[in-house]
This record gives sequence, structure tokens and C-alpha cells, in this order.
Amino acid sequence: MHLPVLQADCSQCSGLCCVLLPYSRSDGFGADKPGGVPCHHLTDDDRCGIHDQLVPRGWPGCVRFDCFGAGQHVTQVTYGGKGWRNGTNLGEMAAVLSVVKQLHEVVALLDGDRRHWAGHAYAAAIDPLVEEVVALTHLEVDDLLAVDLDELRDRVRPLFDAVCRAAAERWAERDDLARADLAGADLRGRDLRGASLRGALLIGADLREVDLTDADLLGADLRGADGRGALLDGALHLTHVQRGGMRQA
Repeated sequence: MHLPVLQADCSQCSGLCCVLLPYSRSDGFGADKPGGVPCHHLTDDDRCGIHDQLVPRGWPGCVRFDCFGAGQHVTQVTYGGKGWRNGTNLGEMAAVLSVVKQLHEVVALLDGDRRHWAGHAYAAAIDPLVEEVVALTHLEVDDLLAVDLDELRDRVRPLFDAVCRAAAERWAERDDLARADLAGADLRGRDLRGASLRGALLIGADLREVDLTDADLLGADLRGADGRGALLDGALHLTHVQRGGMRQA
């Protein structure tokens, strides 16, 4: 199955996130900016003028951010190579970028489950849904904007739940920490294999050397969490964006 590139490739984008999206100092972007206004660091060729200095100059939010490959897809596929400078309706383009980003994230999560359960019946059940969501990303603008994302999530969620239940059966005991406030918590030495950490607040948590095999991290906020030495590869629903916000070296 041919999947879209699910990580940002700025060389194939027209700087959409730097123009269409709002950002604020409080989120680590060094300034406040409304949506639809180009970042003052964006160059004439739609590249970042301080890309190699983002963190020291106070823009760590840019380093953490990733569009799941939606930027280059919207630029190259949806708009046929036309960027925001081509007289495109910026409000429309921002809405399309949001839809495609969410669709790509769903594909990334489903593909992660499929890889986790390679050879299992779950993997075969996931395939048709992945194909369906990938097909949605190739719709024309009006049809993309009409995609019912809530309905899609309602159909995807039971699959996520089933995968997590099957994984949990591997462990005699598992912690239910879904939506728990664990910001700054020291979790070293805690057995989190198979744990439910769905939607948990783990900002700044200490996860050094923690085994997260089969742990459900769907929607968990891991910004600034210390994941050095943690076993992350076997975790469920952990995206590269979440990992990118962690300290791992």
C-alpha cells in the first residue's frame, strides 16, 4: 500500500504552517502571530531564515511542530504546486491544511497499529480503513472540506480500543492512568507495560528507563518529558510528533 509521507518535508511545502497557522510566545514560538499572516522569519523562497538557530533564539515550538506531511501534500497534491502566494484563498487553504493534517495523523496511528500487529487479524482489519483515509486525502478542495472527521474518528476509535485490549491481555496487571495529571511526575521504576495513558498529561514527567511496551499513549501530552532510556518502540499510538517533544538524549 502506498502511504503518503507522514512527516513534514519543508522543501516540498510553501511555508504553509509559517503563514496559515497562529502561534504565541506562551507555546514557545518567540512571538504572537495570528493565522494568515506570514512569520517575519519567512524568506522570499518560503524557507525559515533562522532554521538552524530556532532553539537558541527562542523558537522551540517550531522544532516540536510537525504537520504529519500535510503541508507538502496540500501544496503539491491538493493545490497542484501552488502556494499561498498564488492568490489562493488563505482561509480555505488553512481549513484544507487542518483537514489533511488530521487525516494524515489518523493514517499514522492506524499504520502504527498495523505494524504492531503484523501477521495478526487486526492488521488485516486495519488495511481497508487505511486505504479509505488515504483516498480521502486526494479529494478535491470542496470534498475535502466536507469530510466528516468526527464520524471518521467514531469508526476508528473502536479499532484503537480493540488493539489496546488485546495488548493489555499480555500483562497480568496494568495501570489505568487515562487522562491522569502526571505533569512533572517521577515515574521511574513504575511498571507501565500495557498501561492506559490515553490523554494523560505527562508534561515534564520523568520516564527515564521506563518500559512503555503496549502502553496506550493516544493523545498523551509528552512535551518536555524525559524519555532517556525509555522503551518507546513498543508503545501504542505514540506518534513521531509526541516523541519529538520529549527529551531523548
